[in-house]
Amino acid sequence: MKNISILGATGSIGTQTLDVIRSSNNEIKLIGVSANSSVEKIKEIINEFNPKYVAMMDEESSKVIKRYCLDNNLKIEVYSGIEGLEKIATLEEIDMVLTSVVGMIGLRPTIKAIEAKKDIALANKETLVVAGELVMKKAKEMGVDILPVDSEHSAIFQALNGYTENDVSKIILTASGGPFRGKDNEYLKSVTVNDALKHPKWNMGQKISIDSATLMNKGLEVIEAHFLFNCPYENIEVVVHPQSIIHSMVEYNDASVIAQLGSTDMKLPIQYAINKKERKHAIAKKLNFYEIGALTFEKPDLETFKCLKLAYKAGKEGGLAPCILNGANEEAVSLLLEEKIKFLQVSEIIEEALENFKEEKSKEVNLENVIELDKKVREYIRVRWN
Repeated sequence: MKNISILGATGSIGTQTLDVIRSSNNEIKLIGVSANSSVEKIKEIINEFNPKYVAMMDEESSKVIKRYCLDNNLKIEVYSGIEGLEKIATLEEIDMVLTSVVGMIGLRPTIKAIEAKKDIALANKETLVVAGELVMKKAKEMGVDILPVDSEHSAIFQALNGYTENDVSKIILTASGGPFRGKDNEYLKSVTVNDALKHPKWNMGQKISIDSATLMNKGLEVIEAHFLFNCPYENIEVVVHPQSIIHSMVEYNDASVIAQLGSTDMKLPIQYAINKKERKHAIAKKLNFYEIGALTFEKPDLETFKCLKLAYKAGKEGGLAPCILNGANEEAVSLLLEEKIKFLQVSEIIEEALENFKEEKSKEVNLENVIELDKKVREYIRVRWN
């Protein structure tokens, strides 16, 4: 029996993790869950899985869940706020934390979980983007495994099995290209938020869908891959692969390339991470190569989709540059979703923030500096662009 907590249990990854638990033949037990304010979904999870602990980021939602538990005589402890997330992440009973909250908010509970010697199934890429140096160092010190859940990083993780970083020539991250693949700046001037949310392959939350449309999602994955696999940025390549069948590849020193293929179903990498590389029964649809027909590959357009180019730049600069990049991107995406800016302005805002806070980039990567700078970047953008 493996006991786990899920941070972000009502989102896309969290929901699919529940499917993995359902199919596990009682080998996985859900002990703790968190959500922001999705009260009704949490009630459903409580009724089905009976976790011992629940955390709601929103204070009022926490009160509603507490009342629900009391009214139904449920012995469930309910917490709120970031402290609640940290509690769920550090429970004595759990073996692993699957962190699938979106954005910077995942950093503190992830670090707390590592300090409590809990293995991490990581679906929150921003944690490594803003503080990869700190997180990986702490994981090594505590003897904690960080197992990637993103389909691309899981693919690399699988392709690396049995090899070391010294065997690797290059990591190749595949990208679907998003809803605007092949479009130019002139076309992108008039696209709407709804256009950007229509991902051709994956069913994801709003923030990740926008990141996919700008290619920032791939940029964040480049930075994450750098830290997860200790790979220089010069040896991380992005290839647009619209079929999304090859999830990523590793090129070795002898020019061999090992790829991981699978259907577009996040349950496969979730299952692989939770089971710590042990292969269980098939939970995803099996590939039919006769139906697939052809696999194609393209070079990404870094001039039209500047976010990917900016991510490489921030990653190579190091220090707190990726923290600036991430904070600016999260605020820009929020402004876009609120329809206060246009699609192409997302990259403009990020570029401006990287320039405006260039004096901060070389500061030490520690939790205090990351949180402080992230707050500064967000406040600057909100004042500047609201």
